[in-house]
Amino acid sequence: MQERNNRPEKKHSGPRRFSPRPNFTTERKFIIGRQPLIESLESGANIEKILIQKNAQGEGLNEIKQFAREHTIPVQLVPIEKLNGMTKANHQGVLAFISNVKYLDLQQVIDFVVAKGETPLFVMLDGVTDVRNIGAISRSIHCCGAQALIIPDKGVGALNEEAFKSSAGALEHIHVVRVSSLLKTVDDLHLNGIQVFTSEMRADKNVHELDFKVPSCIIMGDEGRGVQPYLAKAADYFFKIPMATNFDSFNVSVAAGIVLYEAMKQRLFPASK
Repeated sequence: MQERNNRPEKKHSGPRRFSPRPNFTTERKFIIGRQPLIESLESGANIEKILIQKNAQGEGLNEIKQFAREHTIPVQLVPIEKLNGMTKANHQGVLAFISNVKYLDLQQVIDFVVAKGETPLFVMLDGVTDVRNIGAISRSIHCCGAQALIIPDKGVGALNEEAFKSSAGALEHIHVVRVSSLLKTVDDLHLNGIQVFTSEMRADKNVHELDFKVPSCIIMGDEGRGVQPYLAKAADYFFKIPMATNFDSFNVSVAAGIVLYEAMKQRLFPASK
């Protein structure tokens, strides 16, 4: 596609329009070329990731990068061979993946949940890369009445077709928030009166001893390293999930299901706690 010349850069500010439910599509698609991508971004297309050729220069790139920064869209610099291997079209050094889900703004999700008269119950993932685990966690989020999944823009598995399949369709029914900084997000949650819980195998309290009836966000970390120390330090409460044996630990999706079930039980049947 021929690029427009002398096209002024537009300023992008604030989140895209909020939709109470994610928009879902099962077909994986690309956007190829600078101008088509700019027009798609301006129209509110859901972008999973943008690939830009290393050392690429010229019109439109600054606008694309600026928009990506403002909307926490990951940008990856790749060699031209990678782009050539993905498409035979004139990609102009730019290719983007269309996302299966519409990523939402955290504050808008909080406001929406509270306006519905619900108590926030969110899950934040730190370093969970297995998309099947992410899908299973999303399924537990929906089944247990939680409202949102919070993920970072880097270092987490993509919400692709396999993740949707593993979620049994639950990803269509929960809000998904993508953020550039999990630590800043914890601050934002605190500012909204949402307490943050994280698992720690050496914690003093078991999961059923905590109060999840309050507005809550539960951080679940990678099975190998757990929640990163700097992020765990920002949490309000630590908990452990008791086990009958000294085996390593629960799978992260199983652990998330246990915690979410405890939160649901406390909220639906408060006398049982």
